Amino acid sequence: MNLQEYVKLLRSRWITVAVTILVALAAAATYTFLTTPLYQASTRLFVSTSAGGSVSETYQGNRFSQDRVVSYAELLKGETLARRTIDKLGLDMRPAELQSAIKAKAKLDTVLINVDVLDPSPVQARDIANALSDEFVNMVRELETPEGATTPDSRVVVEQRASIPEKPVVPRTARNMGLGLLVGIALGIALAVARDMLDNTVKKREQLEDLTGTGLVGSIPLDKERRKQPAISFDNDNSAIAEAFRKLRTNLHFLSVDNPPRVLVLTSSVPSEGKSTTTINVALALAEAGNNVVIVDGDLRRPTLHKYLDLVGAVGFSTVLSGATTLNEALQKSRFSGLTVLTSGAVPPNPSELLASQAAKSLLAELRAEFDYVIVDSTPLLAVTDAAILAAGADGVLLMVRSGHTKSEQIGHAVANLESVGAPLLGAVFTMVPASGSAAYSYSYYGESSPRQPAARGKHSSTGQTNPTPHEGD
Repeated sequence: MNLQEYVKLLRSRWITVAVTILVALAAAATYTFLTTPLYQASTRLFVSTSAGGSVSETYQGNRFSQDRVVSYAELLKGETLARRTIDKLGLDMRPAELQSAIKAKAKLDTVLINVDVLDPSPVQARDIANALSDEFVNMVRELETPEGATTPDSRVVVEQRASIPEKPVVPRTARNMGLGLLVGIALGIALAVARDMLDNTVKKREQLEDLTGTGLVGSIPLDKERRKQPAISFDNDNSAIAEAFRKLRTNLHFLSVDNPPRVLVLTSSVPSEGKSTTTINVALALAEAGNNVVIVDGDLRRPTLHKYLDLVGAVGFSTVLSGATTLNEALQKSRFSGLTVLTSGAVPPNPSELLASQAAKSLLAELRAEFDYVIVDSTPLLAVTDAAILAAGADGVLLMVRSGHTKSEQIGHAVANLESVGAPLLGAVFTMVPASGSAAYSYSYYGESSPRQPAARGKHSSTGQTNPTPHEGD
């Protein structure tokens, strides 16, 4: 993966990175808030030996003091001195607790020892540091005084006494938040890369074409307005999504030049892939170009087109197939010019058997003779067999794939279902493509012409018969 691909990945997964950073910062802030503030009081000790009468003895004394410093630093952190300090101050703590709060460090090539004491109370930190230093002076005097002598070989002086600290040194807020930010960035990037590697959803054209074995004929951008109003008014709409449907309309004419498809089944692998919305707007785009179009709601289980287009849903496809009404009675004119709708009708107990009947095939043939285009909205392929049954009798199938949502194995199974019934898969359509990120790209696959150019239309007689003519461009 090169740098450009990493940038695209981070752009598409920026929410993952941002959330991880926020979580890491929140964890750092929580840790900082819950940490008990500790104050540090410091003293400095000076180590010396009895001076000799000569330069050589003085030098040896200094070397002796420097050697002693390292050992003294260890004694300062020992249990004996901690116990003596606790006894002197009457502290309510164990020696081990005090030992963990003491730091002693000897400066290199010097006879100085820095002693730091941490405590939640600034006053007590000062008192412990001073008492500890005083007790250490006494301890060294006891340890370094030979038996029978009155003067120790080495002595320690408190060169600098502790004062009350003004600010706590723990927690280190700036450091904690900085580490939280760095950890959040690193972990966020790692999670983004891991999610991308484990993500088996389809977002790229090449990937989709490999899975379907056909071309990409359309890329419909995500438009939240379609949730409120699925149908686009093409008469006065030049938005990105309207132009995307016009491009799709144009590309339909290049799918099969010798035998242009006129009965199209639109389906998907699973629900919620924008199939019904795409069906409506493909039909509207074709009607805008001057075609006489009919939409058939072939979803006899969970019909939606009558709701989206504000039509009557009780009379339609199923009632015509059952003989309860005629086709002319069931067809409804929509509020859009050139668009007629055959809603689903009453939900039957046996949708698959009804769609596989000879009556269904005859009905589609009758619609094909009367209209320039018959656009059928069907069920998802992996849910039930209805879509495959309808696809087998159509001129072609368009497979809807929701960008970044549909999984590769779902597409593979859907294509296999179409192949098992011999349904001609004309192409795939990306739906709900994000406006930015790795799944967003400009689209021009089959070429395009002016979206407003009208297509040729068949001539309709008074009896409803049609002499269809090939459609060339928009």
